[in-house]
Amino acid sequence: MQIQAACAYIIGELTSRLVPQLTYHSVQHTHDVAEQADRIARAEGINDDESLNLLKTAAYYHDAGFLVTYDEHEVESCQLAMRSLPAFGYTPEQIDQICQMIRATRTPQTPTTLLGAILCDADLDYLGRDDYYQISQTLLTEWIAYNRLADPARWPHIQRSFLTNHQYFTSTNQQLREPYKQQIIAAIRTE
Repeated sequence: MQIQAACAYIIGELTSRLVPQLTYHSVQHTHDVAEQADRIARAEGINDDESLNLLKTAAYYHDAGFLVTYDEHEVESCQLAMRSLPAFGYTPEQIDQICQMIRATRTPQTPTTLLGAILCDADLDYLGRDDYYQISQTLLTEWIAYNRLADPARWPHIQRSFLTNHQYFTSTNQQLREPYKQQIIAAIRTE
């Protein structure tokens, strides 16, 4: 498995082909998810190279479907992984594991493995970080650009509902991110 080449390939595709209206689902988001996935995995005791490499690959490919579509982008992300990863030495079994992780990130998130739970937590890690408001604004901008939000005044209500219904799956993020996420929920309620 040529992980560096596989990740460089998809980052190159995202960098050159993602439209500027994707202010949240950007290359920066992809890098952040990969970084957070590695952090969470190590904190959760994942230290074997194959698991870490599969997780890293899933993190880099998880939103690649935005190159094709906004809706059901996880399906397209898996299609892209299935088309491109064999050239980098990934086996069908490894690609299946990667796609299982990618599919788990679809909202509402449904991980069935620890690696899937880690990717889900990495994907929405920002919900419990001090850069939540800044990142949330990029999602709002994206939703407006894609006509996903008819009335921007409803954004606080939508965010409050999403944050309230969201859950972290790993003990790492439950301990590290959940307390601050609860503070954000409380702050949104006072707006």
